[in-house]
Amino acid sequence: MPPKPRRKRSFGGLRQLPSKRWQANYTAPDGLIYNAPHTFDTSLDAEAWLAAERRKISMDLWVPPSEALVKPVTFGEYSYRWLEDRPLKPRTRQHYQAILDSLLLPTFEDVALKHLTPASVRRWYTDQGASRPTYRAHAYGLLRTILGTAVTDEIISSNPCTIRGAGASKRAVKIKPATLPELEAIVAGMPERLRLMVLLASWCGMRFGELAELRRQDIDLKHGVVRVRRGVTRVKGQVVIGTPKTTAGIRDVAVPPHLLPLVEAHLNEHTAPGREALLFPADDGTSNLATSTLYRAYYPARAAAGREDLRWHDLRHTGAVLAAQTGATLAELMGRLGHSSPAAALRYQHVARGRDAEIAEALSRIARGE
Repeated sequence: MPPKPRRKRSFGGLRQLPSKRWQANYTAPDGLIYNAPHTFDTSLDAEAWLAAERRKISMDLWVPPSEALVKPVTFGEYSYRWLEDRPLKPRTRQHYQAILDSLLLPTFEDVALKHLTPASVRRWYTDQGASRPTYRAHAYGLLRTILGTAVTDEIISSNPCTIRGAGASKRAVKIKPATLPELEAIVAGMPERLRLMVLLASWCGMRFGELAELRRQDIDLKHGVVRVRRGVTRVKGQVVIGTPKTTAGIRDVAVPPHLLPLVEAHLNEHTAPGREALLFPADDGTSNLATSTLYRAYYPARAAAGREDLRWHDLRHTGAVLAAQTGATLAELMGRLGHSSPAAALRYQHVARGRDAEIAEALSRIARGE
């Protein structure tokens, strides 16, 4: 039977061993983790020992115990503290915890940070295989970031993550943007109250979480913009409303003029009164739309358009490519899509440039009088 997990505490940690006795430890002012010299009958006894050690520290009376009691900081202990101290969005925190639990801790949990080497990291990376390249890249990137912080904290002298390019992954499936006739077919196949959602996702490049939290007050028909200020996510079944993932996500998106009459009609016919009314609520009219509800309508609509491969997020990709085809600069694409780095926006520009051969062929048809 494995030991029970450590209790989350403001100072130190407690863990019940298989013997039912309790173990206690804490991180001292010198950055090292010290275990109690013995185990305890009850958690209260262990907490009393921790309280005594904390009192010594607060009164500046603490001195390091003998070297025999020093326990090197393990990756498991350090990553737990790293995640707790990091100011992360709930969805990102959940993602990092899942990566730790499934890919990193099974190998590195009990390994002392100072014993991690480039060779051991390379062996772990190789053992992951190539079946899930994106997830492996995310895991390597997280490992490299955590150990980079350990270097900053002077716990280790150098970062053992030295595999070039391991934190990046190639897209497993090449996205094929929707054509305008396909978009038209998808919109026609959606319930009326959700048609504008498809149009804003594709023509304005908005994320699902941004659309699901869009409210009447966020629409400025006079200036023709949608003000993106919030997003909604679901973390372990709980609805979480907050700011977009990055500061760049807070933006005003100009609505193409041909959509403005449709936006106004949607506000009149499918949006409740009041500034706080959701544009695309769930069936009850007041709570945020869930992805499962959307997919029940979207999957048949995309099938009718002959695009069963088109994920909802690919509509945003379609909108980005359409914007790039207008000649939008990299900075303009970043602003419109809410990207904080050029990498993603640059990808859409590359896709747009890929049409050069089609343009050349069209020019030849003009020359031939076709």
